Amino acid sequence: MQMILQERIKEVVKAKTYEKIPDLLTSFDQARQNPNPFSFLSTFSQMSRTQVIDEILQSFIPLRPRSRPQVAYACLLSYTLENPNPLPLSLVVLQRTLRSGCVPVPQTHLALSSVWLKHYHHEAHSIQDILKEMKSIGYNPDCGTCNYLISSLCAVDQLTEGVKVLKGMAGAGCIPDSESYDTVIKAMCNGRKTSEALDMIKQMVQKVGLTPRQGTLVKIAAALRANREMWRAVEMIEFLEKEGHVIGFESYELVVEGCLERGEYILAGKVVVGMTNKGFLPYIGVRQKLVERLAGIGEWKLACDVRQRFAELQS
Repeated sequence: MQMILQERIKEVVKAKTYEKIPDLLTSFDQARQNPNPFSFLSTFSQMSRTQVIDEILQSFIPLRPRSRPQVAYACLLSYTLENPNPLPLSLVVLQRTLRSGCVPVPQTHLALSSVWLKHYHHEAHSIQDILKEMKSIGYNPDCGTCNYLISSLCAVDQLTEGVKVLKGMAGAGCIPDSESYDTVIKAMCNGRKTSEALDMIKQMVQKVGLTPRQGTLVKIAAALRANREMWRAVEMIEFLEKEGHVIGFESYELVVEGCLERGEYILAGKVVVGMTNKGFLPYIGVRQKLVERLAGIGEWKLACDVRQRFAELQS
């Protein structure tokens, strides 16, 4: 049956009636099995193969619903990633897949990262060169494609390579967005690399002018708390507030709890003052512990101040 499917697709390719491919693939239950239904393209020259895949992708753009070619995209992406010359064609297929709203199969992360590492390291191509090669076949690198590549590298513990892609995007005419930084920073936090995460936050805010996502700030606050770096956590909050960025309740709460755990009661009190200025009220257990600890070290004025603020917010 698989050979029948491949013959049908060969006929479609020969007739250039590419719009028939999605329905043809979905009509065969075994379309995803080996051999890949597009494997016959390996008999074409590199130039002809690239041209045919480009024509196929372009023919899918007007199809509705946009997810209709999902199986076709999956097969094409698998085929190009397994090809001896996977880049930049696999990035082009990935781009069209993502722009259609389709989600690549989970195994794509491993396959793409493996291909990228081999192509980048073993063949000594620069990141900019690989991305710019997309332009040679009529496609421009975009954030969606690069972000998927970054997430693929981070997913297989290749954070350093993910950072290189992030830094190389601008040189290829693709400016990183919040998701680009978010993916890298979260990976840094997972490895408790707080210094690198804080540096990345400063880069995205000061150099690129982006606003960090609240989830990213929570991740950093949690990592700083786990590393017992509460002064740095407070400095991060102060830096972001000075730059005009909003800090959410959860980030504040994590920092206050971390300060209490470390015995930094005065620091916790100062964070709570800023927190209440934004209208946030800490959890009751944190409120009680903070007031008790401040009173216990003789900081009566600060204890009374924070208790008064709690009362005002509760009224």
